[in-house]
Amino acid sequence: MPYIMVDIESDGPIPGDFSMISFGAVLVNEQLDQTFYGQLAPISDNYIPEALAVSGFSREETKTFDDAKTVMTAFMNWIDSVCGKDRPILISDNNGFDSMFIAWYFHHFVGVNPFGHSSQNLGSLFKGMEKDMFKNFKHLRVTKHTHHPVDDAKGNAEALLVMKKTMGLKIRL
Repeated sequence: MPYIMVDIESDGPIPGDFSMISFGAVLVNEQLDQTFYGQLAPISDNYIPEALAVSGFSREETKTFDDAKTVMTAFMNWIDSVCGKDRPILISDNNGFDSMFIAWYFHHFVGVNPFGHSSQNLGSLFKGMEKDMFKNFKHLRVTKHTHHPVDDAKGNAEALLVMKKTMGLKIRL
């Protein structure tokens, strides 16, 4: 099963009431050379300025982004192109947040979530491998964490590869 590392930026804490502004995805393989980036126009008038500021975009800029249905359909097509008939697994740094938005947007705008009802949490995986709930994997990233979702997803995928190569994580990529 192919792993897709995902990172999202939003203008608030939950989908529906607030909007996913952008997201990035990286097929986890040795090259990390297959990526997807989407920018989505707001679906709600609600937004929290401090949350939006993390994305680096103004509200006016986000209003020029593509509609959610177009972006999520393109993402579904990208997933199909890189995964073929294999069911993808969503993994992220904070899957409680990232997966919530991705799942909601897929179900709401496309009608189906290709990731199904499950996802994996990179931070929890690392804590389990270290047997320490206070450990953090972020030092394993190579790509700088910039809050551009492709950079952040790539850095997280790099950390997963380090866990495989040097820490003995058993994973098929």
